[in-house]
Amino acid sequence: MPISMPALAFGGDYNPEQWPSEAHAEDRALMREAGVDLVTLGVFSWAWLQPGPDQWDFAWLDEQMDSLHAAGVRVDLATATASPPPWLTQRHPEMLPVTHDGRTLSPGGRQGFCPSSPVYREHALALCTALAERYHDHPALALWHVSNELGCHNARCYCDVSAEAFRTWLRRRYDDDVARLNDAWGTAFWSQRYNDFEQVLPPRVAPAHANPTQQLDFARFSSDQLLDNFIVERDVLHRISPGVPVTTNFMVMRQTSQMDYLRWGPELDVVSNDHYVVADDPAGHRELAFSADLTRGTAGGRPWLLMEHSTSAVNWQPRNRAKLPGEMIRNSLAHVAHGADAVLFFQWRASRAGAEKFHSGLLPHAGTDTRQWREVVELSRVLDSVEEVAGSTPRNEAAILFDYEAWWGCELDSHPSIDVRYRDRAEDLHRALSAQGVGVDVVHPSADLSSYRLVVVPTLYLVSDATVAAVTAAAEAGATVVVTYFSGIVDEHDHIRLGGYPGAFRDLLGVRTTEFLPLLEGQTVQVEGLSTGPVTADTWAEDLELAGAEAVASHVDGPAAGRAAVTRRDVGTGAAWYVATRLDATGTDGLVERLVTEAGLERLPGASAHVEVTRRVGEEASWLFVINHGDAPAEVPVHGVDLVAGEKVAGDLAVPAGGVAVVREAADGGAGQLT
Repeated sequence: MPISMPALAFGGDYNPEQWPSEAHAEDRALMREAGVDLVTLGVFSWAWLQPGPDQWDFAWLDEQMDSLHAAGVRVDLATATASPPPWLTQRHPEMLPVTHDGRTLSPGGRQGFCPSSPVYREHALALCTALAERYHDHPALALWHVSNELGCHNARCYCDVSAEAFRTWLRRRYDDDVARLNDAWGTAFWSQRYNDFEQVLPPRVAPAHANPTQQLDFARFSSDQLLDNFIVERDVLHRISPGVPVTTNFMVMRQTSQMDYLRWGPELDVVSNDHYVVADDPAGHRELAFSADLTRGTAGGRPWLLMEHSTSAVNWQPRNRAKLPGEMIRNSLAHVAHGADAVLFFQWRASRAGAEKFHSGLLPHAGTDTRQWREVVELSRVLDSVEEVAGSTPRNEAAILFDYEAWWGCELDSHPSIDVRYRDRAEDLHRALSAQGVGVDVVHPSADLSSYRLVVVPTLYLVSDATVAAVTAAAEAGATVVVTYFSGIVDEHDHIRLGGYPGAFRDLLGVRTTEFLPLLEGQTVQVEGLSTGPVTADTWAEDLELAGAEAVASHVDGPAAGRAAVTRRDVGTGAAWYVATRLDATGTDGLVERLVTEAGLERLPGASAHVEVTRRVGEEASWLFVINHGDAPAEVPVHGVDLVAGEKVAGDLAVPAGGVAVVREAADGGAGQLT
């Protein structure tokens, strides 16, 4: 983490412009009471900073920066470019985003701009420059925060400006050779052949399904365009404010797929992420753990910042459930367990007006005489007690390969089954590994796999030859590799890899499928061989032939009755497994038990379906995080010091239902020292 950052920062978005001036002194007093040491300032303040063309007002921000510094609160200062003010879109309506069916989106919400708009960029860079020149050496400044949740509401714009930018991007990708584009897009189909790049449009609404590779390239272009918006602001900040780290807040969670964050990560000085659990998901903490591990993957394994999550309910889901007592603390500590070195929220004070007025805040509408406020103060105490973990990282021997381009390709239209979802198998295998106490890195397929003893390849529909070679090399060198259905099917251009499925992985796995046998909605089949009795599967089956592999489990009934459902093949000093159906939780657990045993992975003590156990490792110490999401107390065998309770542990650590613990492990197996 940057030297100017608190060790384990705590705070959230602060929007003083929403409140009268008499509230600001109270804010600072309550921030001290709550232990807030970092706030994100100015995220949606463009209209306040620049109330009109060639008009600037920094007086209010000067006052806030000075007052926060005097109160001992560091500032993550936003460039405020997330939402153009009404005067700008009134003068330049051509900068508004356009949907794929030709509707121009009006101002009045947020992010009302086309990411390719030169008008938007000109004004955004002017604002960014003005802020950097004014505050680059302010003592409160800890971090620069470019825009906010880039692409949250305007990830793909289909206007004529975007069309021209898309054509420019395509010319670079295909070396200005329209014949190469025609080959990549397979335009011989449906008479789509282009004579000139000027004929190419974004994949707008058409009489039938748009060209799939056109859709895939437009997704790539759109992500790159948003990344470029970050980079140009970052470069201004680096030039004027050298030495101050620059970030932007990702949205690594199940709901967000339109930005290739694994490509974006290396461009940030420090990765930060916003994450919100889905209220109607009873296992939301599992999705949180997966997304946190994926966030660490975008950061290249380094610590990262949790820039936003919620103290309780949000405002934007169909039914906004309030968090239960202790849930906010468990959510927060889970992010820390998976590598976060900051815990921030949206927002400091719950708004009294606007679209997010029912979104919870650190300071709720009901004030400080509330359970929510008391939990905020307690969370601050917990974070202070464990701040020594800052800078440490998890070190794992299992990896799940994850690729946003494969996600985009997997969920295009005109596929065998709408029920095949990209994150589905990745999350379920991550859940099963976590329940067995196995730490997992979620990494891009181009990552170095040499240190992993288990490599999981779930639904990697689109895959390069280089990735296939790397996965094969990992198996030959001794790793256990497991590939799930609908992997290896197409190359980077979304062209089918001919000769039988699973395409690129066929030789590695020693199997060959001649036909997919997707199941109908609600249809289930039985699979035998993974546990003491049959397990249930749904969604997918295959007409699978063995070509060097052995059957581990087989279909009992359904369209693939008698065919292998799970296979294994020795490869070098390792092994390659294939899972040709969507196993239920019991089947997945049985499979993962075998994989973990074969790979010889360490199982952290005390982990279960309801008890999350993870480890962060530093240069001179390691810390075991125990988060009990269940309704019963848990016991974990460990020696050391529970930093949360401030007590020595020598044997079994008792963690109550809904409780948390962070144990500095004793190197010698003793109880360790209290410090």
